[in-house]
Amino acid sequence: MAFDADEEILQDFLVEAGEILEKLSEQLVDLEQHPDDSDLLNAIFRGFHTVKGGAGFLQLDALVNCCHSAENVFDILRNHKRKVDSELMDVVLEALDNVNAMFEQVRNHEDLTPAPDNLIAALDALAKPQGKAPEPVAEEPVSTSGDSDDGGDITDDEFEQLLDALHGGSTPGQSAAEETGKAGGDSGEAGDASGDDEITDDEFEALLDDLHGKGQFAGAPAAEETRDDEDSKPESSGGKGDDLITDDEFEKLLDDLHGQGGSPTASDTKAPKAAPAASSKPEEPNAKPEPKPVDKPAAPARDTAPAAETTVRVDTKRLDDIMNMVGELVLVRNRLQRLGSESEDEHMHKAVSNLDVVTTDLQAAVMQTRMQPIKKVFGRFPRVVRDLARNLKKEVSLVMHGEDTDLDKNLVEALSDPLVHLVRNSVDHGIEAPDIREKAGKPRQGTVTLSAEQEGDHILLSIQDDGAGMDAEVLRRKAVEKGIYEQDAADRLTDNECFNLIFAAGFSTKEQISDVSGRGVGMDVVKTKIGQLNGQINIESELGKGSSIIIKVPLTLAIMPTLMIMLGNQSFALPLVNVVEIFHLDLTKTNTVDGRECIVVRDRVFPLFHIKRWLVKGAVDQEEPENAHVVIVAMGTKQVGFVVDQLIGQEEVVIKPLGRALQGTPGMAGATITGDGRIALIIDVPSLLQNYS
Repeated sequence: MAFDADEEILQDFLVEAGEILEKLSEQLVDLEQHPDDSDLLNAIFRGFHTVKGGAGFLQLDALVNCCHSAENVFDILRNHKRKVDSELMDVVLEALDNVNAMFEQVRNHEDLTPAPDNLIAALDALAKPQGKAPEPVAEEPVSTSGDSDDGGDITDDEFEQLLDALHGGSTPGQSAAEETGKAGGDSGEAGDASGDDEITDDEFEALLDDLHGKGQFAGAPAAEETRDDEDSKPESSGGKGDDLITDDEFEKLLDDLHGQGGSPTASDTKAPKAAPAASSKPEEPNAKPEPKPVDKPAAPARDTAPAAETTVRVDTKRLDDIMNMVGELVLVRNRLQRLGSESEDEHMHKAVSNLDVVTTDLQAAVMQTRMQPIKKVFGRFPRVVRDLARNLKKEVSLVMHGEDTDLDKNLVEALSDPLVHLVRNSVDHGIEAPDIREKAGKPRQGTVTLSAEQEGDHILLSIQDDGAGMDAEVLRRKAVEKGIYEQDAADRLTDNECFNLIFAAGFSTKEQISDVSGRGVGMDVVKTKIGQLNGQINIESELGKGSSIIIKVPLTLAIMPTLMIMLGNQSFALPLVNVVEIFHLDLTKTNTVDGRECIVVRDRVFPLFHIKRWLVKGAVDQEEPENAHVVIVAMGTKQVGFVVDQLIGQEEVVIKPLGRALQGTPGMAGATITGDGRIALIIDVPSLLQNYS
């Protein structure tokens, strides 16, 4: 492993290879559904080959070996010498897992763990043609123009054939060597004598002359002949003046070996026809004009080079720092708006208004730089569903919508694990076995639909399945058995409240514990994680028809719209995403249900909480007023009322972490500075109720 290479080169490899590996996981699952898609086969082949090339440059031999074996399998597949089946895909996906593991080790500058020998052996076995192998004649390097339409690099088999052609007595490579004079002839003899696989410079130049015509690379032979005969110097003026083959010439050589379909340019498709002409001496003068069509493809590459500089890689920490500074600017704007509202100076009002517009635009622009498509999360689910369905012997199809929906990069990372668990839960609990689905009149293959869409300043995510759905009565019975509810309280639960019982810690309807689910800890963790993201999660289900889990999270975690309230003399901020409605209440008209104070609003009963008693010191001993403001807040389907002293209004706040003395305080998500310069604590509604109610 060579990490002593330029760090910038390593980072380029990590970025490019990372994107390729993300695509490969999705492409491989797609290939299993469409095994005859030649474009997909070629794309996967190129993916493994590109990663192999970058790893080879960095001398990551273990990664090169695994990618090379996988690449050989797809070379066989795209040439229609083997069919795609589930067993083959199992091996290839295991290889991809090993490649991903080694890629993470490269990212962490760790020593690579090579893929297991039995895996490499399995890949090598799959890289052999299925059934009878084709005739050797079909493998001649210059006659494979119809075998491939991909234009990938030369394979080991093709390279071995080139060596055989050079060492043989009657091959085109031999005749080309004879034309180059004594130097070419001597090199052929040396190759026969040595008996090894090394190709000499003279042999390689002879091969180029054979493929492109002797006049094409006149510069290289001329340089060789100067050691024996000075009369050859004038001939070298038509060449490039050195022994090196250019990148364009080498790519041209590979295209000739793989056939006319290898390159999209017209000049490349004509090259194979010119190669046989090089073997006859009368055609040598006609071969000299060939450099022009070969050099043409290089020009567009130089023209498009500046386009790559239109993007720049920026450290995420720098983006976070910029976002923090924008957050501070938002606080200053809020302060100036408060001061401006108290002033009668018209110029002051205009200046504050202009600052508000600029700050809002800057905030939106900086937030956009932090946005990433949720496809970075969605891309892993085809593989998750495929592997789990095979493990459970189910037939499941995954449908995804809204993959280009953007949200904050921190949310993309934070949502990954909860969504994986919910998708696995849908396949395991939701989708029935194929024979059970048939008996119920459903297709054997179940469907899990994963979708994302933007709704205002929030993102809506949904995981739907057309499985068995949930039985509210079974959930009620389980809740009583586990001591979560008394029988009377359980009977009063609505169906929707019963569905949300699956988020209770230790609650599971699974009769048998497996490595997939059944311990009753996963959904509790999911709800906690979504709550930490200031999001909401809700479940809808219909018995026999399927279930739907809906998640609502803010677009960003950096700046949050809140409702500012007062409890005594202290300011607090309630996340606006949790606020349902606000009204004024006569506290003398409350009711008591199951020992808890409640209010009835439009025939609905809401538990009432005096959060001032929890959050303000000495508030318990104070006399309660007869009238107060009540804020109805929601957590999923559960809604409760918070009694507050004063409503200040809506305000965008920047979330600041709590200091060491307050870190871990139950019910507090952070702190902020209000428009009037006060410090306000941001309330974490789920945590507040869990710890105090």
